[in-house]
Amino acid sequence: MVQVRAWVLGGLLLGLTSLVHAQQPASGLLTIKSENDSYSVFSDSDGHYTNGVEAIWSFEPEAQHWLHRVAAILPGWRDSGLDGGAYRLTHQMYTPEEIRIPRLVEDDRPYAGLLLGGISLFDNVPHAGWREARSLNLDVGLVGPASGAELLQREFHEVIAADKPRGWDHQLNNEPVVNLAYKHTWIDRASVAGLDLEYGPRLGFALGNLYTYAASGLGLRLGSNLDASFGIPAIAPAQGGWSYFRPDQDFNWSAFASLEGRYIAHNLLLDGNTFEDSHSVDREEWVGDALIGVALSWDRWQLSLAHAWRTKEFASQNAHHAFGSLTLSRWF
Repeated sequence: MVQVRAWVLGGLLLGLTSLVHAQQPASGLLTIKSENDSYSVFSDSDGHYTNGVEAIWSFEPEAQHWLHRVAAILPGWRDSGLDGGAYRLTHQMYTPEEIRIPRLVEDDRPYAGLLLGGISLFDNVPHAGWREARSLNLDVGLVGPASGAELLQREFHEVIAADKPRGWDHQLNNEPVVNLAYKHTWIDRASVAGLDLEYGPRLGFALGNLYTYAASGLGLRLGSNLDASFGIPAIAPAQGGWSYFRPDQDFNWSAFASLEGRYIAHNLLLDGNTFEDSHSVDREEWVGDALIGVALSWDRWQLSLAHAWRTKEFASQNAHHAFGSLTLSRWF
């Protein structure tokens, strides 16, 4: 069974790598993002959203790139208005708080591993003194044992001498997932004590058998030369995010903060498998996030550090969840 899961995981990785290699333009921005509850000083358990890794190749599509043809047929998008694209590979794992218990913990969230490959379209529309930013993300992949989450957590915990996870026999079953997500942000500009300030509201939604929700929020960035960078890093359940910066710049910095609320109509990771019986919990319909962080960029590099607080996602959850995010990007 482990060999089968490894072959499936390896096949998906190889497939996405081949796609990126075939379509990769001459230059682009490679981003590696790691999210983990151990990064948070406010979390003392290894549970809920316990680990996530995302690799993103972002680029400005050339005139003949196939993403322009995709944008041309999408409602509200234009071929000439496409400013950026990205290929993404994401792996995430979710566990109950107490991973040493081998039996099913009925009042805590299911064990779940998630493996996704995705593409993103980005559009930045400047106006007089303000701008709009839009993103569209399509993700396909799977949840279940074939994601390899059990093997990865067990082996990693053995290396770092952490608690052995014993409850993966109760994880969600294998299920393919397809999800579409859209976000639209309106960004105003100002100057405060010689620093640049950007702020504004956003609306978004997700639709698919992984997540279905509507979201609204507010974001803020304060720092030096904000014209050289765009966006606030996205955190799960959002994928991608236009964390873009111009290369070959002097040292710049920004501090950011955001609030987001979501009405959740469906969350496979809590509601359980769609077509098979599996563990599930009573999901909260309203979930909120608070995010703060800082981004440092210089030459062709950018480092972002963020901390997130999330309200309870299901009725029997003991308290809110906290996790951290580290993102390193480099232009090639």
